[in-house]
Amino acid sequence: MIKQTIPELYDRCVEFYGDRTAITFNDKSYTYKEMGHYANCLVRAFQDIGLKKGDTIAFLMANCPEYVFCEYAIAKTGAVRVPLAVLLSSNDHIYMMNQAECTTLVYHERMASRVKDMIPQLETVKTFVCVSDDPGLVMEGHLHLQKLMRDYPPATEKVEIDPEDLVGIYYTGGTTGKPKGVMLSHRAWVYTVLIEMLEFGFGWEEVFAYLTPLTHAGGCLMLPVLLRKGRCVILDHFDPKAFLEAVEKEKVTATFMVPTMIYVLLDYPDLKKYDLSSLRNIIYGASAIAPERLKQAVTTFGPIMTQLFGQTEAPMTISALPREEHVIDDPEREKEIFSSAGRPTYHAEIKILDDAGNEVKQGESGEVVVRCANIMHGYFKNPEATAETIKDGWLHTGDIARQDEEGFLYIVDRKKDMIVSGGFNIFPREIEDVLFEHPSVRGAAVLGVPHEKWGEEVKAIVVLHEDATATEEELISFVKERKGSLIAPKSVEFWDEIPLTNLGKLDKKAMRAKYWVGRDRMVS
Repeated sequence: MIKQTIPELYDRCVEFYGDRTAITFNDKSYTYKEMGHYANCLVRAFQDIGLKKGDTIAFLMANCPEYVFCEYAIAKTGAVRVPLAVLLSSNDHIYMMNQAECTTLVYHERMASRVKDMIPQLETVKTFVCVSDDPGLVMEGHLHLQKLMRDYPPATEKVEIDPEDLVGIYYTGGTTGKPKGVMLSHRAWVYTVLIEMLEFGFGWEEVFAYLTPLTHAGGCLMLPVLLRKGRCVILDHFDPKAFLEAVEKEKVTATFMVPTMIYVLLDYPDLKKYDLSSLRNIIYGASAIAPERLKQAVTTFGPIMTQLFGQTEAPMTISALPREEHVIDDPEREKEIFSSAGRPTYHAEIKILDDAGNEVKQGESGEVVVRCANIMHGYFKNPEATAETIKDGWLHTGDIARQDEEGFLYIVDRKKDMIVSGGFNIFPREIEDVLFEHPSVRGAAVLGVPHEKWGEEVKAIVVLHEDATATEEELISFVKERKGSLIAPKSVEFWDEIPLTNLGKLDKKAMRAKYWVGRDRMVS
């Protein structure tokens, strides 16, 4: 087994590629040597303020170079990062920080007002560190990250880190509606990096554009670029014009997108005005892509698409469809392959099981279970959910799929009712619980329905109390105020009754069928 840790991988990059440019952000660039210098300054600063091995540190960050310096530094201290998705609600962030017992919150100045509102409800966070180019925007009593980078020397106290020590806790949803903290070790993260380098077509001196949040999928793809002497071009948000300009100016060779971003690019009226000849690899994943749109992407950009499939519990690397396998002569086979999630990666042992835990026959549908090198330790402070998900070393993904004779996986449904909209996971129970708080609502069911741009969008089916009234706009706003715009349904239908199974449960399969009729699978 490989014994390296995440800071050792970063240190290797700094040692070997010191004076080369590692990061580009707007009009600023940082060499590998500077990246290492600032990270080591932060290690010294964090140790001085009392951060120690095993402490949990929350990140509420925009895409910026300081995120990279922090990730490197936190890993080097032996502390555990807890990334927070900025599109979630403050209530979710509060729950995650309290549940993970975070001692410190590193946040970007854009989130300052949200942080200020959350502070009274944070139970364990005592230290706040703000990332801001303007010292005047840092709240009283909070530390200024850029000042720490300037004021502290890079000398650090070495911390012994075992590969099985945790490097991060990443929150995902659960059937109870409460997010679950996925515990990932240095071992899991190092193997994720190595498998990505093997499977996703990373080349030497890659120029990689980061459009998605570095706190999540984007950040997972940073070390593979750095280890190959590449340059990370960081964009603080996705905008088609800004991305296309960056590709042309920086000669970007690769990027990662969720399918909705690809759709936006394909529909962008000025797409053909830009020189995209440097682009040789578009990695995509996080949600299923519409096969017709994938064909359009291959026709438009060329055979440069690489698909990944994974989940937080085994990040990014359960299966992959490399660029070469997007080139298919037979139109019928092309349609099939374009609806697949590729083949299992080299490290992943896959089984397809029925509800009784038996392997199904080839071509039949069942739950995907996987045994792999980068599997999670388990769910933080949740042994019951861990036992349900990891059985005899096998991770039960909750995804329903079939596998053909050539090994291609086809994800046809989700065992749980998770909705994936624009690459973000949304869990119906959270929304249903909020809807039931409305005095007019008697019954509610939330499901994902097809959406051309987002893959799926959230629809609520609502039954009102007799003589009660509520409008679609009112209920959408009701949820938005409590859970944020990402979680809120995009449409509401009013029904007289919600169908139930003979066990008295919501019959969501029957409800979804109305919206997915004529499609090969129940995800988009």
